[in-house]
Amino acid sequence: MTVRRRREGACGLVELANPPVNAINRDIRQGLLDAVFWAESEGLERVVLSGARRAFAAGADAREFDRDPEPPHLPDVLNRIENSPVPWIAAVHGPALGGGAEIMLACRWRIAHPDATIGLPEVTLGVVPGAGGTQRLPRLIGAEGALALIPGGRSVSGQEAAAIGLVDLLDEDPVARALEVGNRALAAAIPVGQRPVGSAPPKSFAAARATAERKMGGQNAPAVAIDLLELAQRVPLEQGLQAERAAFLQLRQSDQARALRHLFFAERGARKPGWLTAEPLPARHVAVVGGGAMRARLAHAVLSAGLAVTIIETDRRAAGRAGRNLDRLFAPDPDRSRATPELADGQEDLVISTDYSAAAAADLAIEVADADMGATKKVLARLQAVMPAQAILATSTARLDLDELARGLDDPSRLVGLHLPAPPHATKLLEIVRGAATSDEALAAGFSLARQLRKIPVLEGPCDGSISGRILKRCHAAAAALLPDGVTPSQVESAMKAFGCAMGDPITSPKAEDPVRQAQRQPRVHPDEDVARLLVLAMINEAAAMLHQGIAHKAADIDLISVHGCGFPRWRGGLLHHADRIGARSLVDQLTALSAKDPAAWSPDSLIVNCAKRGIAIASWRGPESPPEPFAGTR
Repeated sequence: MTVRRRREGACGLVELANPPVNAINRDIRQGLLDAVFWAESEGLERVVLSGARRAFAAGADAREFDRDPEPPHLPDVLNRIENSPVPWIAAVHGPALGGGAEIMLACRWRIAHPDATIGLPEVTLGVVPGAGGTQRLPRLIGAEGALALIPGGRSVSGQEAAAIGLVDLLDEDPVARALEVGNRALAAAIPVGQRPVGSAPPKSFAAARATAERKMGGQNAPAVAIDLLELAQRVPLEQGLQAERAAFLQLRQSDQARALRHLFFAERGARKPGWLTAEPLPARHVAVVGGGAMRARLAHAVLSAGLAVTIIETDRRAAGRAGRNLDRLFAPDPDRSRATPELADGQEDLVISTDYSAAAAADLAIEVADADMGATKKVLARLQAVMPAQAILATSTARLDLDELARGLDDPSRLVGLHLPAPPHATKLLEIVRGAATSDEALAAGFSLARQLRKIPVLEGPCDGSISGRILKRCHAAAAALLPDGVTPSQVESAMKAFGCAMGDPITSPKAEDPVRQAQRQPRVHPDEDVARLLVLAMINEAAAMLHQGIAHKAADIDLISVHGCGFPRWRGGLLHHADRIGARSLVDQLTALSAKDPAAWSPDSLIVNCAKRGIAIASWRGPESPPEPFAGTR
């Protein structure tokens, strides 16, 4: 059963049991409604509602979003809970998100574990709360408090929830504490829906709209959520619930919601491929070769995952810079231990040295020097000379040929590409690049590191650089080709910002034009929409080519890379999801028209042409998913 119930004296114990996170589906909704009738027919004094295993309820089952709503609907179930003569108490541990938080709001009392996670993150999936969140939350914590949570999809801990009045009590054992609540206190609790809404001034809503536009520009759901919170101040609960439900149902079928759901499932599905059965040695000590801000950020990410780090620098001056860069990154955490250059290995979790022998105990070394081929080969050769034979060597340099680098090693199979788009301590992505010689053990080590760093892993075949690097290179080339026609770098930036890319992201940062050339060109009018369309077409065509070549294994992988590695707007679902919205036939027509002037740059890739002829989506394409032929030197 997805909802279990039992009687304990005059109390009913109801437990949500839909592993792993008790996602709210039709069976959960029906089980809750049945529990309401059961509690009333039994004449119980209270019902204590909890979640099985590690969660209360982590939201609605997103798989139901693409189906017609099935009764009983959650708003009706929650209205029944809130108005039941038998008071319900929510006993919360783990996540109570989305519909899970809305269930809490319908209960008469709320008791949470201090480490619980509570929030209404629906806007991150392109919708708004659909079962009373925008109408009950401001009645419980005030309009200002609700504005701080719902439009940005922010969640809070149990501790913070208690501080803002979202829960009544904190306890290490919420269920036991719920059974101890006095009948008089429980009877005195006013249902949230019957409480008044504390009004907020118009400037608070204006500020929330400005924040939503700045942080989530282009997305529709945050603005709708703010409108609904403002509506809660003016209309009775029932009217507000009706408006909220209508907005939810409309938004969940929108292109943005579909795109965000697609990316949500792509992120959840990013994992080690089934054919990769090698078990890596867990990395406990990582060597990073190369300093500067970029390298310090990589070291910061590894240290934050609880691993020991040795940074190898060229000289003491560079080592000092690396230490200062790390100091800045760890500034918010002054208690974080750090080492100084030349500290003995083992004294701290960080060593910064100029001696390669300091990396001798590392399980994994990542070269991030971003030098030329010859210099990078020398770095890898020095690492292989001091590290154990089973240790893995990796390069994060996306612009050098991985196979050529591997040929310079005694054992080419130990080299793998590990590319973290900048800045590596903040990005969620780890591109794992497989060379022709890369062993399964080296690949498995990459996936293991991604898990340790809590990154989204995407496996790539060998190519000239990484997938993200090639997408950005093609984008910047297309932007440079527009410069003689009067398009400026600042216009490229503003056009891509209007498309949804954040300022400063790689897509919005083409190289500046030479000032002499800029002065000589003849200005022409190119609307921002045309500029964005051309750059997106260029990236789509390049992405399709990599999918066709087997560098990427499926379209969703490129969607993840384009969003997390290139700055493509999340709410468009990724580069090839967006391409499918345009349609393969339209892509062929647009690219063919552009190729009349420059066939080498704009001829549509054969994958797009093939999809157009067959009338299928690019997402339906599957590249080769089996492992490559074994390399003779594979361990």
